[in-house]
Amino acid sequence: MPPSRISTNPTITMQIDKDTAVTLSVRVADGKGQLLDEGKHPTAYLHGGYDNIFPKVEEALQGKVRGDQVTLELSALDAFGVRDESLVCTIPKSEFPPGVKIGGQLQRRGDDGEERVYHVVKIKGPVVLLDGNHPLAGTDLRLTIKVLEVRTASAEEIAHKHVHGAHGHHH
Repeated sequence: MPPSRISTNPTITMQIDKDTAVTLSVRVADGKGQLLDEGKHPTAYLHGGYDNIFPKVEEALQGKVRGDQVTLELSALDAFGVRDESLVCTIPKSEFPPGVKIGGQLQRRGDDGEERVYHVVKIKGPVVLLDGNHPLAGTDLRLTIKVLEVRTASAEEIAHKHVHGAHGHHH
């Protein structure tokens, strides 16, 4: 194990590398600079190609340590993808589950046969408009990322391919 991954000596700082659990603060703005998320709620991911975070973000964080900060510009393609208008559809309100409102989510099979989360965009008379795109699809992003913590991932986290516990996945 390379010395940069051992955290028993307080003078050695652990670097982000494959199979490290990383906790971040991520401030998100759109391409025009409008703030979308202040980054007040930390997020954790498993580093090393587990598809827990955008690949360009993972690439930029490789080798960083606690306290480091990076700012990235991501095109829509490198973030949540481009909008796909074929994922916008309407369904009769009679087929819609009771109690779901605008802004709510509904899981259903798309025209391609894949299960997808649809966002309720509009309810107009007997029709409900759904959108299967991520709300930020088609949006270029500016991310300001601060590394809050880096630690060796547990064998269980590696097996499950995601971080457990605080700011990660809970089983």
